[in-house]
Amino acid sequence: MTPLDKEEVLIKKLRDSFRHDIIETTIFKGEITHLVEIKALRAICNFLKTDPELRMNFLADISGVDYYGAAPRFEVVYHFYSIPKKHRIRIKVKAGEGETVPSITSIWPGADWPEREAYDMFGIVFEGHPDLKRIYLANDWEGFPLRKDYPLRGYKDRYNPYGEEKPEEI
Repeated sequence: MTPLDKEEVLIKKLRDSFRHDIIETTIFKGEITHLVEIKALRAICNFLKTDPELRMNFLADISGVDYYGAAPRFEVVYHFYSIPKKHRIRIKVKAGEGETVPSITSIWPGADWPEREAYDMFGIVFEGHPDLKRIYLANDWEGFPLRKDYPLRGYKDRYNPYGEEKPEEI
C-alpha cells in the first residue's frame, strides 16, 4: 500500500462513516489528524479499532493541551497505530472548562493511566472512567500544574514557602 493509499483509507473511511462528526482533517508531514465532535469520540474510536481496513490496535498515547484564553480551552489528543497495517492516525477533541470527555477505557484498557494523567495535570474529566483519580500528585493537591494559568512556582503552602499566594475564591 502506497502512502497515498493509506491517506485515502484513513481519511475516506472515517469521512464516509462519520461525515457529520468530523470537524476538520489535516495532513502534516504525512500524518493525518481528525478533529472530531466530542459526542462521537467513542464511536469513532471503536470504528478505528474494529474496521478491517484500519485495525488501529495500538493506543500509543493520550495527551492534554491547554489553550488558555481560547474557547473551548482544552484539547485531548489520541495517537493510534495499526501494527498489522503499519499506519497511524491522530484524533483530537476539544473540551471547554468543566466539560467532560468520554473515556475510551472500555475500548482500550490501556487508556486508563493516560486519561488519569490528563486529569491530574490538566483537570480534564473523563466521563465513564473506572478509576479517575490523581496519579502523580497527592489527593489534597490544589490545582493542575500543566494548565497555563497555574503559577510557575506553584502555590505557597507549608511545603513551598516560595510559591505564589492562592487567589481569593469568589
